[in-house]
Amino acid sequence: MTHTEQGAIFPAEGGIEAGILDFIKQALRKGCFDAVLILARIPGGDSFTHLLIQDEALLQDALPVCPVMPVQGAKALSSLTRLGKGKKRIAAVIRPCEVRATAELFKIGQVDLENVALISIDCPGALPLADWIKDPKKAKEVFSEVLKGGASDSLRPVCQVCDEFSASGGEDLHIGTLGMKSGSILLIPGSPKGKSILDGIGVSVAEDISRWQKTVQGLVEGRREKRKQAQEEFGARISGLDNLLDTFSQCINCHNCMRVCPICYCQQCFFDSGNMKFAFEDYLKRSEATGGLRLPPETLLFHIGRMLHMSLSCVSCGACEDTCPTSIPISQVFSLVAEKNQQAFEYVPGRSLDDPPPLRVYEEKEFEEVEQSHAGASAKREEQDA
Repeated sequence: MTHTEQGAIFPAEGGIEAGILDFIKQALRKGCFDAVLILARIPGGDSFTHLLIQDEALLQDALPVCPVMPVQGAKALSSLTRLGKGKKRIAAVIRPCEVRATAELFKIGQVDLENVALISIDCPGALPLADWIKDPKKAKEVFSEVLKGGASDSLRPVCQVCDEFSASGGEDLHIGTLGMKSGSILLIPGSPKGKSILDGIGVSVAEDISRWQKTVQGLVEGRREKRKQAQEEFGARISGLDNLLDTFSQCINCHNCMRVCPICYCQQCFFDSGNMKFAFEDYLKRSEATGGLRLPPETLLFHIGRMLHMSLSCVSCGACEDTCPTSIPISQVFSLVAEKNQQAFEYVPGRSLDDPPPLRVYEEKEFEEVEQSHAGASAKREEQDA
């Protein structure tokens, strides 16, 4: 899970968030990094945004464990670094799924990590963004219950069945909170960059992390069983063209899902280009040929195209579903398709910065069993035709 079997105990007597912020303040104070990218409350107090903070005093509004995901952290980090590294050293405090998305963007040159340290935290999940917008006060109360181990059914569907909520292997430093004694957190270096931060604040990496690992593994096993069941039930509901069309029937082609997705990085999507803009006469001709035409057109083709484009790198972060104005279960569809594709290629997105995306490498006998199956089916059809 990480590059070490030891960690460092850090005091968190004021609570988990207070302990995390105290660690970040110490690291800033001692020059372990020059600035930190972290979610913080906006002045109005009813929403959150990523801030790049140099002044320790400004961390008073920072929220390392945020109730919602207003912007996917990998997308925020990419906007800072995709044009090249800066001179400042940055620590990015983000969720495990955001770390994994960052790793995928790194592989395709959309983020520069030379002067960036990725810091992840055991993630409790996030509430649907719509719930927060509707009633922030109530949502805050619900999330407090989530942090205590309850109200998990209030989380976003993909968060309820997420089995990648802890260290994934792509982070430089992971902050463990699960199974820890009250008043402490666990700092686990995942790279020399992470180890240097701990050395900089003077903490010793000598603590056995097996208790934390056992707690995480127990939760992972439970989540995997729940995930399998949820995906089987959801897959049955959307199976077949008619059900898939019905699932996306409320789509208005706003393309919000594409714009918030950290993996979609094209400067211009084909479906936003001139290739998809037609004169009204063309629509009339197409409707005459087919007996009718749904407007906006090509809705299902857009979603299928996106699945083909990014399903191998999808980290099931749920950002797409959060932003859908018609509440289509997009992230559940994509998560289901992505998991099947990733299993076929034996690929775990974001697990390592060194694992190349499957479609960028080729193995001589890859998918040979599929070819044999297809050849056998073709031969059988020819025999029947004869």
